[in-house]
Amino acid sequence: MTMQSPFGDLDGVRQRHRDALLAGNSDRLRELSIACGMLVLAGIALWQLEFSFVRIWDGLGRLGEFARLMLPPAYGAEARLMIYLKALAETLGIAFLGTLCAAVLAFPLAFLAARNVTTSRIMRFCTRRFFDTIRGVDTLIWALIWINVVGLGPFAGALAIMTSDFGAFGKLFSEAIETSDQRPVEGVVAAGGGAPHAVRFGVLPQVLPLIASQVLYYFESNTRSATIIGIVGAGGIGLHLSEQIRTLEWPTVSFLILLILVTVALIDWISSRLRTAIIGKRAL
Repeated sequence: MTMQSPFGDLDGVRQRHRDALLAGNSDRLRELSIACGMLVLAGIALWQLEFSFVRIWDGLGRLGEFARLMLPPAYGAEARLMIYLKALAETLGIAFLGTLCAAVLAFPLAFLAARNVTTSRIMRFCTRRFFDTIRGVDTLIWALIWINVVGLGPFAGALAIMTSDFGAFGKLFSEAIETSDQRPVEGVVAAGGGAPHAVRFGVLPQVLPLIASQVLYYFESNTRSATIIGIVGAGGIGLHLSEQIRTLEWPTVSFLILLILVTVALIDWISSRLRTAIIGKRAL
């Protein structure tokens, strides 16, 4: 009497589904190879960058010393407080103006990069590569470039944020336009509307809430970016923060950091409420 395998006809299953099993083994081997490759690259990066847990551990003591020197936060004379508040307002102005200008400039060009609006492949390709080129340069690099073009000050900072966000907005806006529902567009065309009417009444009502949400998020993020580019001379509170670090005025450094954190948290709260309201309105 032949004993029945507790797993059934395992050999028969293997023969009938041989291709599927081989494909599964191939997928697992590819995933394992990718994971091993990433581990090897991580190890090479750690070695090339001289990563050391000993140095981190030794540095924690110095970090604690800096934290001790920063307490309690202090801004000095009352006149200095007004200077810092004015610089903070300047930072917010840089972020707001740069974000707004980038959105206004990128919005019309985003239609040239959208597949469902522009039929010319050459036009779409050139527009997309233009956005990629602009976006590939960091905001800090743009700040250094604009400082040499227009000089030191907040104007250079606003131009740097505008240029950097222009490429990012172009990509995000074009993707939002491409993912819009085509049924309203078809309805406008069926009613006798032309291409401009299809975009105005079929695409824009869908994408404007999403675009507004993206612009609000970038304004929040650019508040931090405006602080960083101020360190290289693009105006705002970052310039004062850099000066206080160079002169080892750690209580003032602590006060400026807390001022920036409170401002960013407040903007984050306001923009989150606005984005929620916009998305909720869109859902309705």
